[in-house]
Amino acid sequence: MTTTRTFFNLTVTRIQSVCQFELQGEGQKITEQVDYPLSLTQRYEDWQRAYLDYYRHLRGRKTIQDLQKKELPNIHLRGWNVINKNFRGRKVISGVGKITVDRSKQLKDAEAQFLDEFYRWLLSPDLINIRREIANAARKLADKYQSVEVFLTCNPIEIARLPWETWEIGTDLGIPEKIKIYRTPATIRNQPIRPLKRKARILAIIGYDTHLNFQADKQELESLDSIAYIEFVGWNTKKSKVLNADNETELKTEIFNAINDNKGWDILFFAGHSNENILTGGELYVAPNVSLGIQDIAEVLKKAQARGLQFAIFNSCSGLNIAESLINLGLSQVIVMREPIHNHVARKFLVQFVKSLAEFKDVHQALLDACQYLKQQVTRFSYPSAYLVPSLYRHPDAELFRLKSFGFWNAVKKWLPKPKYESWLLLLLLISLLPNVQDFFLDKRIWLQAFYRQFTHQFYKQESPLVLVKIDNKSLNEDKIKQVYPLDYSYLAKIIQKLSQSNSQLIGIDYILDQGGQQPQQTKLLNQAIRGAVSQENWFVFGALSTEDENIKETVTADIASLNWSMAGDVYIARWYVELPTKINNDKNYPFSYLLALAYAVQHQKSQNSLFADLPKPQLSSQHDFRNTITQPIKSSDARYNFLQNLRLHPLSNLQQSFQPILDFSIPPSQVYKSISACELLGSCESTTQIHHDLKNKVVIIVPSGYKQAGIRGKGEDNETVPPAISFWNGWGDGIFSRSAAHAYMVHHLLTQRLVVPVPDFLMILVGALLGKAVTLIIIEKPRNQVKIFKIFWGGLVIYLLSSLQIYTSAAILLPWFFPSLTFGIYILIATRRNIRE
Repeated sequence: MTTTRTFFNLTVTRIQSVCQFELQGEGQKITEQVDYPLSLTQRYEDWQRAYLDYYRHLRGRKTIQDLQKKELPNIHLRGWNVINKNFRGRKVISGVGKITVDRSKQLKDAEAQFLDEFYRWLLSPDLINIRREIANAARKLADKYQSVEVFLTCNPIEIARLPWETWEIGTDLGIPEKIKIYRTPATIRNQPIRPLKRKARILAIIGYDTHLNFQADKQELESLDSIAYIEFVGWNTKKSKVLNADNETELKTEIFNAINDNKGWDILFFAGHSNENILTGGELYVAPNVSLGIQDIAEVLKKAQARGLQFAIFNSCSGLNIAESLINLGLSQVIVMREPIHNHVARKFLVQFVKSLAEFKDVHQALLDACQYLKQQVTRFSYPSAYLVPSLYRHPDAELFRLKSFGFWNAVKKWLPKPKYESWLLLLLLISLLPNVQDFFLDKRIWLQAFYRQFTHQFYKQESPLVLVKIDNKSLNEDKIKQVYPLDYSYLAKIIQKLSQSNSQLIGIDYILDQGGQQPQQTKLLNQAIRGAVSQENWFVFGALSTEDENIKETVTADIASLNWSMAGDVYIARWYVELPTKINNDKNYPFSYLLALAYAVQHQKSQNSLFADLPKPQLSSQHDFRNTITQPIKSSDARYNFLQNLRLHPLSNLQQSFQPILDFSIPPSQVYKSISACELLGSCESTTQIHHDLKNKVVIIVPSGYKQAGIRGKGEDNETVPPAISFWNGWGDGIFSRSAAHAYMVHHLLTQRLVVPVPDFLMILVGALLGKAVTLIIIEKPRNQVKIFKIFWGGLVIYLLSSLQIYTSAAILLPWFFPSLTFGIYILIATRRNIRE
């Protein structure tokens, strides 16, 4: 994705006492002439004198006279005068005497006066058209993180020495921090090449140190060894510092050949002494009395540029000629120091600059970071005015260079969480694992799904075979049932007899009938009713309760029904999840709802296909556990019983703890089951339905419904708060939701193979984190794309929500929305704030 650049070329030319400003860009040209104040030159010279004087005496260093008298013979400079052995340059300075004033204050005062004079000149009314044109271009930028690029060319070199980087062009017009200034030479004969996709290669030329000790520079560069290959060449890499005519040539040849390496380089670094020289394009001092002009190595620099050389940094003095020469050769960017630079300042600058490069910032931002570091109060007290010295020269057609990580480990490190920015992710993951949090968001998610189903009219067309016979408050009152817990068994007997008369074939009883000893007469009546129904080939599934060791402890007692001709299943429900057998070889771990679905499937196949005639049916004379005889085919390889296998196994059944199917309350209850009060079935109260007239091929479940004693302990455990989706279908208001209705949903899901698998929030948070991390890396590397990414982000969230709703409906997979979207959004926000700060 590319972004249209907005840039201008600004040329400033001084001709005697007049400066001409020429702005070109966007198809137009503005030329203005402004008087050049001679006082600005005086202020610059005062500042330069104070600057050199302060750093010459920094930390008690010896004066120039001491250096010349005592140390000059030892460093063999062949008549060159030097400022101080702690400067990375050579320059003739005279008239230095003993100064007793506060040099720090003197320098700060000189800086303030110099910058004040410089800014007043740039705010001249004659330049208002140029400033307004640039500011207007900045106002038109659609992307608030985009900037206007101003490429500045200055003639002669005295004008180039001014700190143009500090010119805040748009501040007086209300457009701060939207305009970036780069330097560029007047003539450029070569075009840059695009960076090569490889691990960065850095060639570091170490010059003659003159007691400066460039070991710190080497160590800083070596800190990049995980993301770049680094090679050192030059004087300070030699074992001996004794030179003669032969090894002087050898040293130059070594540097020449290193630059000319066939593998190429991406970055050229120089630490040492340097100086301006118009004739040679600048000079680098690589050994005592040995210098290399840029023109001397221009041939190999062109070859290196063709092989990928993008960027050069000269951590040395007075590099204006050097920068212009290298940009002219086609390099993308060059950083130099316009003034002599103290060794300590050069080191501090390099530390921060390398740190920003290691964070994969472009070289301009790395330069700004380093200058800002030098400008901060802590460093400003020690190194005043140092932030004014560095400059970046850039080829107008080149993209800003930045390091990029290559290799497997570097690719992995980019994706690893950074505690500074991503400590919140662990907290979010832990929150998503809390059961109450999961239940809360699951309820809201299924409610949204119910709304979506109604909006899109995606309903089941096939009628459900489920019928609930509800023993509710209406039935208890109308039929005057006094014994509620345990329920009067004679009342159950009446219901069963009525169901038999209505041609029922499968009856589930959502009660644990283990209290026969408390009501012997009623128990006898219930036993007789059940036996009578079984003799008419009715199947029964009773409720049971398993202990932690999976042994059924509470179940129908033998004086009510025998498990040789009936079945009992566990009525436990984990809120609100479908209960499936967890161990295929454990015959005691079958849920109540599952056995009802299994019994219906067997009955249905027996009635429709003669191949299943040998499947067992309940017989009062049976001496074998009936449930085992039914479930045994599940374990067989007989192809006839594939329908049982499909009912038993789910694609994710082995991962139930993480992917246990949920109850799909997005389906309206009216499509899951029909219901009738027990008194309506018995005819003791007015009925509004005719469903009880013929119950053949139905799954009938006798359930407790809503009375306060409903539950295993008689304390209303069966009564739950109505799930939001059920309230959506039934109309909002107070009410309760019976767990028996949840059993009906389970039977429906098993019979229709509607097993909605929820993808865990934990997993989708990690997916959201990976996507967020990917977008974060894009934003950090290409901040100009940030607005487009925001639009894609919001559009993507809407698309993800709609897609997840349809995937739930069509593919029975629930993709969480809130936590993954929150995770992704936080990553985008963090990336944005990092860009703003950086």
